[in-house]
Amino acid sequence: MNINNFIVIIKFIFLGFVQGFTEPIPISSSGHSIIVKDILHVYTPALSFEIIVHVGSLIAICIVYRHDIIKLIKETVHFIIHRDNRFYSSFLFTFFLCIATFITGTIGLFLESFITEKLTKPIFVGVALIITGIFIWIIRHLNGHKSDKDITAKDAILIGIAQSFALIPGISRSGATVVMALLLGMDRTTALRFSFLLFIPVSIGISLLSVNDIIQDRYFTILIIPYTLAFLTSLIATYFALKWFIQIMKKGNLKIFAYYCFIIGLFVIFNQIF
Repeated sequence: MNINNFIVIIKFIFLGFVQGFTEPIPISSSGHSIIVKDILHVYTPALSFEIIVHVGSLIAICIVYRHDIIKLIKETVHFIIHRDNRFYSSFLFTFFLCIATFITGTIGLFLESFITEKLTKPIFVGVALIITGIFIWIIRHLNGHKSDKDITAKDAILIGIAQSFALIPGISRSGATVVMALLLGMDRTTALRFSFLLFIPVSIGISLLSVNDIIQDRYFTILIIPYTLAFLTSLIATYFALKWFIQIMKKGNLKIFAYYCFIIGLFVIFNQIF
């Protein structure tokens, strides 16, 4: 292995770490990916890299919430087949996740190409990060009373709409959904569970729709080793970042993410202007 190949591998591992670590916390993984690529001068012409590291994050989140996923699937199926009211709340929770997923997917189909073409420049990422920071600051002390059983269809629709804004690089997906959930009166635990369980079907859908991009990517076989290492790094980083974020949510220390978004957002804007 020559030095140039080694440097490429290190860059991709670092990108995988950035994607993985920033995916579950409210500071925008897509925004950070654009910023770091710009700094490291890494160019990935196809979407293969983004898809692969995203799948790593998806697997990590499924591992963390595996018990919730299994419980929801079992109880939802049981309710549908046997109409056992003991499992109605799980069925309803799953149904609301489907509503929010549908809303996000529908909006995404109309806006994704526009956002990809117009809003992926680093300066727009900087502005979006500041917006993310403002909303996190607004809800930094909120802790509502709604639990799983209190979620309504209106809540699901609004959270689905909020998640669609995360198509904009710099607007955090977890931040947008958690912010909306807390503004709607959910307690922190419920807001977090709904946010990350909602991430799963949306991410699976995006991954399946993007398989063709990987197949047609002529760089995929050339960069298979860097991509694989980035995937593993993303998976591990997401797992530990999510565990950390869950503890942050319990303690209500969200303001640290607001400060971070303000600092990085301003840095990016000034760097692009000057």
